[in-house]
Amino acid sequence: MTKIAFIGLGNMGGGMAANQAKAGHEVRAFDLSQAALDRAKENGCIPVGSVAEAVEGAEVVITMLPAGPHVLKVYSEQVLSQAPQSALMLDCSTIDVDTARKVASLAKDAGYAFADAPVSGGTMAADAGTLAFMVGCDEPDFDRIEAALEPMSRATFRAGDHGAGQAAKICNNMILGITMLGTCEAIGLAEKLGLDPVKMFDIVAKSSGQSWSVTTYYPWPGPVPTAPSNRNYDGGFATAMMLKDLKLAQDAAAKSGASTPLGAQTEALFQLFERQGYGGRDFSAILQMLRGKLDELPK
Repeated sequence: MTKIAFIGLGNMGGGMAANQAKAGHEVRAFDLSQAALDRAKENGCIPVGSVAEAVEGAEVVITMLPAGPHVLKVYSEQVLSQAPQSALMLDCSTIDVDTARKVASLAKDAGYAFADAPVSGGTMAADAGTLAFMVGCDEPDFDRIEAALEPMSRATFRAGDHGAGQAAKICNNMILGITMLGTCEAIGLAEKLGLDPVKMFDIVAKSSGQSWSVTTYYPWPGPVPTAPSNRNYDGGFATAMMLKDLKLAQDAAAKSGASTPLGAQTEALFQLFERQGYGGRDFSAILQMLRGKLDELPK
């Protein structure tokens, strides 16, 4: 049994912490939300009242926080001054590369092993323990990191040194945003041309237009029963979270000088969708904006 501190119990973190508890580990869980702490207790975790209490005696510290400033503040002001020197630090948040490298530097200077380890798979995978982890770390630490992530993971990749996990995550999600937008545009066009979108799925799923957005997350109800399109786009991967990742990708592109015209256009369209009040709906719900059917979509 490993003593794990889990900090951040939102839509993703709650399921991740629960899977660590299911694996038989002692999970001390902290979040600012009492409701999140109550759910963590129901799932076998030990709710605590502070970060300091969570990391006391911890062998592994896992954080799942909203953005870079939160990660920097929690590590620099609370975790690194309180956790045992032997603890492994794993930040699974999705943040900018520069902040990930800054936190890694602070942790390393303080004598800790640290990894940025953002995830792919959404809330369903977080609950099922089937996330994909993209890790930026010192190579000698990877085996230990992979073992710590195993209860939450179906695949764990070392992308490179510190910051590389975040770089891989924002590039991956830029692809996801672009392919989902293309899928939604194609469905809208197919509908206008008189083609049944369900028949469209049958064709595209076995043709050259196939993608994860089609076969795993089809934005039209019916063909993929587990997709949020069957729940009026409730749950899944919120539009606001996709927009956050697309903004991170565009910021990184601007700093590095990379050309990402499709990424920029995709960010603009998701921003338009979010500004109309649909940030809490699954990102595949942008189909309804393209179809001119926003009046059928709850905010």
